[in-house]
Amino acid sequence: MSDDTEVHLEARLEEQDEFEPPESFVEQANVSDPGIYEEFEDNWPEGWERAADLLDWETGYDEVLVDDDEPFYEWFVGGELNASANCLDRHLDDRGDEAAIEWVGELGETRTYTYEELHREVNEFAAALREQGVEEDDVVAMYMPMIPELPIAMLACARIGAPHAVVFAGFSADALAERMNASDSEHLVTVDGYYRRGDPLDHLSKAREGREQVDGDVTTIVVDRLGDESPTAIADDEHVYGDLVADHEGATVEPVTRDAEDMLFLMYTSGTTGKPKGVKHTTGGYLSYVTWTSHAVLDVKPEDTYWCSADIGWITGHSYIVYGPLALGTTSVMYEGTPDYPHKGRIWEMAEKYDVDVFHTSPTAVRMFMKWGEEIPAEYDFDFRHMTTVGEPIQPEAWLWYYQHIGNEDAVIVDTWWQNRVRASSRRSTTTTATPSSRRAGAPATSSLSAPGRACSRPSTATTIGSSRSTGSASRTRTPRTGPTGCTRPETARSTSATATSACSAGWTT
Repeated sequence: MSDDTEVHLEARLEEQDEFEPPESFVEQANVSDPGIYEEFEDNWPEGWERAADLLDWETGYDEVLVDDDEPFYEWFVGGELNASANCLDRHLDDRGDEAAIEWVGELGETRTYTYEELHREVNEFAAALREQGVEEDDVVAMYMPMIPELPIAMLACARIGAPHAVVFAGFSADALAERMNASDSEHLVTVDGYYRRGDPLDHLSKAREGREQVDGDVTTIVVDRLGDESPTAIADDEHVYGDLVADHEGATVEPVTRDAEDMLFLMYTSGTTGKPKGVKHTTGGYLSYVTWTSHAVLDVKPEDTYWCSADIGWITGHSYIVYGPLALGTTSVMYEGTPDYPHKGRIWEMAEKYDVDVFHTSPTAVRMFMKWGEEIPAEYDFDFRHMTTVGEPIQPEAWLWYYQHIGNEDAVIVDTWWQNRVRASSRRSTTTTATPSSRRAGAPATSSLSAPGRACSRPSTATTIGSSRSTGSASRTRTPRTGPTGCTRPETARSTSATATSACSAGWTT
């Protein structure tokens, strides 16, 4: 490259316009004191007690952080809680009749689950899982698209203390088998198929192909999504989700008490830069982190309707479709399909119908909306209070378009970049772009390895697909430990959302 060649990195331009949030927004914000950053910096790690205080603990913790065996950090040591109870049971008295999940299928069908209804079905499926032999600490693999049965299954597993391992539905049969073998999972919840651009897709054949490569016997539960349109019939040795739930109608399952450092779920990196690494997310730290960031960074309130357009197959979907919003008692929107089917206004049509208050999407999606044209969102009547972006940093051109044509120059934008795959690091932003924080931790700005809830594994102990394994788990001889969000090694946690988005069958955010 010649010396006179000028290279401009748009997201790193030194001089950019700044847009301060309206005073009306600041006044209603959950966290509005700029001193919050210094509070977390100066009061480390006790500052994270603010996050833990958002949860209901069965047993209070003794220490916020034990960090004498880096990088095996332990958060909220001695504390006990249950994630499912925090997302469901504690809301029943005040919000039992309020919507917990608003689901829209690609064909336009809709389902609303109130907190009472979601609690009921989670209990029924938890009872069914126990009947199928799922015990505490058993890993349950889930290979499903964006249907309500996925968060129901996740919360049912959390209720009985069985970690879940969600595999993105767009991944191959080989990817499913690799992850099930690495996690020693003998239980699979999947689906017969789903719709993409109006056409039914066969998913069960792919799930079976992966299951055949798993060591040992696998108990399989199948959601009947396609009905008569399914190209593959559910076999006699597979259990139908709907039948199991019906068989346990009205069942109640007491939430299992879990130590704060017990695993809530296992998630694997995509493997685009090498063998996928298993990432343990612990119950107390992770749930504290995503509840706090939903509250403080996304400004989600119980009375809000909140829409994160991610896929639950990625960490953003786990955190900001399921656990964070539901822990706060808000309404979370789920959409099965692509943003341009049956027309390019589908997203804004849904935003208008459900009166969405907070919208969480990716810079990739914003650029796609820009390409389609400002006249499309202009046809719909929606009014976002707050808009956030996730994944790679958003460049100023896209930010301004998002601000003007989606936010109507009124909604506040926060760029939470790097929250993809296994990371969960929020960056503060009141301007066009966010800047990485060099601080050890903070709220909402956090270090990727210092935030609570993740398991930071040494290379020899990370659950790495392809490792030698004897009696099922040589690569997992020690349970990895760390802080409120969970990662393996820094170099294995730096996957970008551009890669993830290219693999996403819905095609818009991770």
